Amino acid sequence: MTNAASSGLEARLERLEAEADIRRLVARYFQICDDLGPDTPLDELGGLFTNDARWEGKGRYAEAFGGYDGRDAIVAMIASYCAPVPHFRMTGHFFSAEAIHVDGSMATGSWMMLQCSTYSDDRSDLRSACLNIDFRQEGARWCISHFRSTNIFSRRVDSWSDAADIPVPQNTTAGAA
Repeated sequence: MTNAASSGLEARLERLEAEADIRRLVARYFQICDDLGPDTPLDELGGLFTNDARWEGKGRYAEAFGGYDGRDAIVAMIASYCAPVPHFRMTGHFFSAEAIHVDGSMATGSWMMLQCSTYSDDRSDLRSACLNIDFRQEGARWCISHFRSTNIFSRRVDSWSDAADIPVPQNTTAGAA
């Protein structure tokens, strides 16, 4: 293998590793957000952001969430969902349409997100948002430097899980195990 081919292969490997690290970073952020409460690891959450990070809602989310500058302000905002009573009884975030672009020690990513939530007051809703996130490498790790969430739609629902039977095909073959 030539030096040029080896360098090209190394660059591709570094980009793929960066994309995987960013994917794990976003997954960890939402794993934490899906389990907000008194045991939320706020120090770990803060470590996912650069010190000078920005978190902001866009569109309808601008009024609902506003914007926060700096790691401490972001962690304080998310901590407000934890106590004294956790804001969510249940929440789950689901992602699609991922696009990650790495350029050296900087990267951008976008995702479509679906969020299913039941709140402490028993209301439930379904929300969709477009996420646009900037990342910066700090030392050997990637961190979120600018997080933007733009509401696509929101819809109230009655409940997530009811006692209705789960439909499955009936066995139509005689004698089948």
